[in-house]
Amino acid sequence: MINKHEYALIDSGEGRKLERFGPYLISRPCAQAVWKPQLSQQEWNKADAIFSRDQESKWTSLRPLPDIWNIEVAGVKFKMSPTEFGHLGIFPEQKNFWEWMQTKIKSYSSSTFKPNVLNLFAYSGGVTLSAAIAGASVCHLDASKGMVAWARENAVLNKLENAPIRWIVEDVKKFLMREIKRGSKYDAIILDPPSFGRGSKGEVFKIEDDIIPLLNQCRELLSSNPLFLMFSCHTPGFTPLAMQHLLTQTMTGLNGKITSGEMTLSGNSSVFELPSGTYAKWETN
Repeated sequence: MINKHEYALIDSGEGRKLERFGPYLISRPCAQAVWKPQLSQQEWNKADAIFSRDQESKWTSLRPLPDIWNIEVAGVKFKMSPTEFGHLGIFPEQKNFWEWMQTKIKSYSSSTFKPNVLNLFAYSGGVTLSAAIAGASVCHLDASKGMVAWARENAVLNKLENAPIRWIVEDVKKFLMREIKRGSKYDAIILDPPSFGRGSKGEVFKIEDDIIPLLNQCRELLSSNPLFLMFSCHTPGFTPLAMQHLLTQTMTGLNGKITSGEMTLSGNSSVFELPSGTYAKWETN
C-alpha cells in the first residue's frame, strides 16, 4: 500500500510516466519509457495533473491540484510545486543514495567529528538534508537563487534551519577555484551536473567539456581521509561504464572501491523499474 505522504512510480510506457507524489497522481513525459503501459487508460485517466511538451510546455490540471504540498522520501520532507520545466522539486531516483549516504555518514560521525560534505548542483537539497540529518556539516551550492531558497524552505520543513549548512548561490567552477585557493577540504563530495547549464552571470557549463576539470577540482578538495565521492547525471552517452572510467581516473592513488549503475524510479513489485540516469561512486574501504 502506498503511503499518501510518499513517492511511488505507478506505471510507465509510450513515452510517459505516471507517478504519485503524496496524495497526487501526476503524468509526465519520459523518453526512456519505450514499452507499453501495464495499466489501462482508465487508470492513467485518474491523474490529477498532466505535463506535456507537445507544442509548448504546459501543465493541465484535471482535478484540483494545490500550488504547494509536502511529501516525505527516505526520511526527508520536501516541498512539492509544479514548475514550468515539468519538475516538482525532487529527483526521487536519488532516493537510494540519500539512504546510503546517511548510513555512511552516521558510521563516521561522532561527538567530536562531523564529516564536511560538499553538495554541488544541489537543487532542492535532498543530499544536503540527508547529510545534515546524519550528522554532517554541509556546503550546499547551486547557481539558481530560487532553488537555494527552495532548499532552505525544505530545511525548515525538516527542522534543520539551524543545522551547520552553508547556503551558496554561485557558479560551480568559480566556487571550486576559490575553495582550492583557500585550502578548503571536504570529507565527501556529491555532484549531479546538468548536461548544459548557465550561471547567474552567464557562465556556461557543458558536461562534455567541463566534467574532467570539474572532477579533478573535486579530487583536489578531498580531505586526506575522504569518505566518498558521488557522481550522477542524466546525460545521454554517460553510461555507467563511462562514469566508472571517469571516476577511476579521478580517484587514482586512493584506496577504495568504485561502483556504477543506473538510477531508477520504482513502485511496487509489479511495476517496471524506470531508468532515470546513471551514477558512479567511490567510497573508502
